[in-house]
Amino acid sequence: MAAETVDTFHWPAETRSFCAELPFTPRTTIFEYGRGIHLYDARGRDFLDALSGVFVTCFGYDCAPITEAMTEQLRRGLTFQPPLHGTNHNALRLADALTGIAPDGISAVKLLSGGSEAVEAAIRLARLYHTVSGNPAKQKIISHYESYHGATYGSLALTGHPGVKVFGSPMPDVVHTMPPEALAKQWGLTAEQAGEQAAAMIEQTIVAEGPENVAALVVETFSQLRELVAPDRGYFTRVREICDRYDVLLVFDEIVTGFGRTGENFGSQTVGVTPDLICAGKGISGGYAPLSALLIHERVASPFRDDNGHMAFGTTHTFSGNPLAAAAGLAAVTHFTEGGFLPRIRQLSDHLRRTLTAAVGDRGTVNLSGLLCGVSVPDPDGRGIGDLIEAKCWDHGVIVRGMPYGIMLAPPFITTTTELDEICAVVGAAVDEVVG
Repeated sequence: MAAETVDTFHWPAETRSFCAELPFTPRTTIFEYGRGIHLYDARGRDFLDALSGVFVTCFGYDCAPITEAMTEQLRRGLTFQPPLHGTNHNALRLADALTGIAPDGISAVKLLSGGSEAVEAAIRLARLYHTVSGNPAKQKIISHYESYHGATYGSLALTGHPGVKVFGSPMPDVVHTMPPEALAKQWGLTAEQAGEQAAAMIEQTIVAEGPENVAALVVETFSQLRELVAPDRGYFTRVREICDRYDVLLVFDEIVTGFGRTGENFGSQTVGVTPDLICAGKGISGGYAPLSALLIHERVASPFRDDNGHMAFGTTHTFSGNPLAAAAGLAAVTHFTEGGFLPRIRQLSDHLRRTLTAAVGDRGTVNLSGLLCGVSVPDPDGRGIGDLIEAKCWDHGVIVRGMPYGIMLAPPFITTTTELDEICAVVGAAVDEVVG
């Protein structure tokens, strides 16, 4: 197809029936195909995807082990099975594979279709756990302001951001506290001091709400809304102790940070604390099928096990444990573990930190854990500097994500150092154009 410039490209009439994720803009495009970390659109443009789609396509766009596994499943003729009457081998093996790479103590997995579903399942399971344990009044959920947990009713309620108020009254019995990064910025505290204060606020909130009423605390290990600054590890240790003291389940939302993104199998291993529940998604299938998972500690699973040790937790979702999605997930987890990706992620992370820091210079700050990266650029005039830098990167053929504080990057695990160099050069040039 002949290349067409942005200025002359017009949306065909048939797209008007399509409800987009965001409003159409001159930069909105139709993607045609992908190779490696490259995406090609209907205008013939070639983009380096430095965001892994949206933290999802960690093995790129033509990962043979995953496509072959899905093709084999299609040939078997089993793309769905009656979820009320049975399951499939792929789902069973995927659950085993996930518990195999999860922190010690994680013993059960609930398969779902997306991150919001996993967060919703965590809320339901936390409340149900306390009910079957003889504490039915423990219903309240605590989460942070300046957090993001999904787009469904319950997950939106946990999301501590004023923008969600446009959807009306949130789910009741959700309480928010301030995260350590916000306290550090507001009061000029060190990461350690901010962690101590934020943990103290959580404990004070539990006491104020009544420990007999609080079911769970939901936190992110690294937050995309909070510049991806790494909280002090001591904060997570304190939070674990507080939750244990008051019989509150600790839930880590690792939709973004799970599955190798931070340089460990899960962000919980990066911060050194094992929660009771882990919400995982995004890269768990490499982006080849809608898939997420709720990983469950044996402490929480045990009340739901029958005499043979099997766990059941309803209600379910129609596509939970779908055989085709599970085939993609099993192939992705197998490829991740057998391909030895963790050392590669750490090496690429070191290279990205050095190269991107040099490219940005003293005009911004690079926060990075594994291949999850935030670049904070001061915006004293309130120009929306992150969106401006994103637009310039797009013009130069690199996909990043604009944020209020700057931009985010999350390159696929298969990215080469040469491609990282190209990405960083474009980011540096974009900052030049926007900041000077």
